[in-house]
Amino acid sequence: MSSLTITPCNAQDVQTLAAVAVQSYLEVYPYLWHDGGEWYINRYFSEPVLENDLRQPDQAWFLIKENGNAVGYLKLTIHNALEGFEEYDCLELERVYIIKAATGKGYGRRTIEFSEQYARRLNKNIIWLKAMDSTTNPAFYEKLGFSICGTYRLSFELLKEELRGMVIMMKWLKE
Repeated sequence: MSSLTITPCNAQDVQTLAAVAVQSYLEVYPYLWHDGGEWYINRYFSEPVLENDLRQPDQAWFLIKENGNAVGYLKLTIHNALEGFEEYDCLELERVYIIKAATGKGYGRRTIEFSEQYARRLNKNIIWLKAMDSTTNPAFYEKLGFSICGTYRLSFELLKEELRGMVIMMKWLKE
């Protein structure tokens, strides 16, 4: 039986983080891009960018591991208001990526539950996220109690015009 752990990520983990970020992204999202995602990967997943991101005090990064091997990662933005709900204390679930070989094992659900527990420990009212509307991700999040509360459109130049749409989803943790 496989063992899942979610551990804090720091600067010593940057190579592992970069490798799992690139692999998990390329397994799912290259269809969004005219260049197969190369621009996005260079902009967000290079080691220098990730090293800088890991130093940001308002971000919490975690490696998702199966039997000690990194199979994904989680990025939370601790203080990020949700438009229309600015009076509430919100946490953004900014990224959850898991490699294909580790999908279908409940790791996504367990990572979301971990994120909710983390947010509750920080006394957050709302946890929220953005999900590509061209994927099955919104339905996955709805099964976990999230609801669509808005839409968003990405403006990245190399992103295919018809695939720029996202839904904004939220879940109340407390009022």
